[in-house]
Amino acid sequence: MTTPPSLEVSGLAYAYPDGHQALFGVDLTVGRGERVALLGPNGAGKTTLVLHLNGILTGGAGTVTVAGLPVGKKHLAEIRRKVGIVFQDPDDQLFMPTVREDVAFGPAAAGVRGAELEAVVRKALDRVGMAEYADRPPHHLSFGQRRRVAVATVLAMEPEILVLDEPSSNLDPASRRELADILRSLDVTVLMVTHDLPYALELCPRAVILSEGVIAADGRTGEILADTELMARHRLELPFGFVPSSVV
Repeated sequence: MTTPPSLEVSGLAYAYPDGHQALFGVDLTVGRGERVALLGPNGAGKTTLVLHLNGILTGGAGTVTVAGLPVGKKHLAEIRRKVGIVFQDPDDQLFMPTVREDVAFGPAAAGVRGAELEAVVRKALDRVGMAEYADRPPHHLSFGQRRRVAVATVLAMEPEILVLDEPSSNLDPASRRELADILRSLDVTVLMVTHDLPYALELCPRAVILSEGVIAADGRTGEILADTELMARHRLELPFGFVPSSVV
């Protein structure tokens, strides 16, 4: 039996109650284990698309399927376990007195208890290199450490898809590199929403440009970043000194 892709989006269109049309028929398939960068200017519809992946937004046209399950009320609890979103600000995700309790929160709510819960927490913290900080209050950690703990809170649920919202923002160079090493090591499908184009190139072999509510490009990240006309058309710019020829 063929394993379904991690994500299938077909004909997804969505308008907000105020009439603003954010998506105009998005088609996107992401295979298991792929790492894909979702690029685009502000207002392109990236957040709207992401919020459809775990059923926070519903009611538009088209379909979204995660690991073969249609996103909808019937499968909502399972879908929200399968789609783990790491917010841009880890302080939006960490609210318990200790790191251990933050990472345990999701599995405990799902009914995991005792030694099994401790093992789940330990594994998730090990995967992000934060096991030795389990008893620390999150607000005593550096920003980069808090972001790694936020990733662990999602990994503890064993997601199908890890969605990262601007994962490199506000990180110093060492923290940025450490997070990149962690993300490369994970055996999970990654959808990375980012304006950090060099980081997208480093971590994601494939990139998708979402612009004005439609998929404007889908291909190898290096080739997309080297297409100066395409980049300019969709208000995407590489950092000063990062020449397009270096990304092919």
